Amino acid sequence: MHLPRTLPPRTLLSLSLPALFSTMASPSSSSSNATTYPSFRYHARHPSFPYAARDFQRQDESPDTDFYSAPRYVTHIDDHAISVLSEYYAHHLPPKGRVLDFCSSWVSHFPKELEARAVATARGKLSGEDEALEVVGMGINEKELAANPILKQRILRDLNEQPDIPAEVGTLDAATCVVSIDYLVHPREVLESLRARMKKGGMVHLVVSNRCFPTKAVGRWLRVGEQEKLLMVGDYLHWSGWREVEVVTVCDGKGEGGGWFGMGRPDPLWVVRGKNIDG
Repeated sequence: MHLPRTLPPRTLLSLSLPALFSTMASPSSSSSNATTYPSFRYHARHPSFPYAARDFQRQDESPDTDFYSAPRYVTHIDDHAISVLSEYYAHHLPPKGRVLDFCSSWVSHFPKELEARAVATARGKLSGEDEALEVVGMGINEKELAANPILKQRILRDLNEQPDIPAEVGTLDAATCVVSIDYLVHPREVLESLRARMKKGGMVHLVVSNRCFPTKAVGRWLRVGEQEKLLMVGDYLHWSGWREVEVVTVCDGKGEGGGWFGMGRPDPLWVVRGKNIDG
């Protein structure tokens, strides 16, 4: 099962981003890994946080706990997007330490090596700062979290009702959020509280696709194109105190090998990431 695209395929950006960001951002080559991705530095566009409460209104304002009450053991991006996201994580997530996967579910798309280390840690076979990779999963469905084998700790939390990251997550080295930032109605508050839990130099990786549950996505998300969605997430990060914000193209959506049975165009996928530069 895959979620519907937010726009018809012909309107999607293929996003090898030069034209997209030519007047707003400059190329960044901060990574020295063997696998590199087109990435552009975000620059603040507004003198203050530009969004009002109406921008976060949704078609379905019923409790999220009701909407997500039944577990969905499905993936919300295609297999090709999952593969390239795992590869991105292999290069950009820490191999040890403590990572929060918020808006988490039954699968986190970690690469095999990190997954094996996290599972071993969760099962008590690895411990200590030199070896362990502790993954904390925060989500809204208890059964989905229980089915995720990499999680050392599970926290049930509706971030739209309680828009903060609680102290029980501990001190974090990194955080991930996969195709869910578009559902948060208080993103600045959530990301501010996340930064307060993050070590100096720690990074958050917000994964963005062109698929969603449209009735639960915030209203502005549905009204704007892909370029503006990415800049919108950049605004979220900047105005919650994250710095060195970048937009990374993980998959440009070109070619074949995606969709159902690998016979269609792959889902485009981006990561909007930021760093906590405070101690």
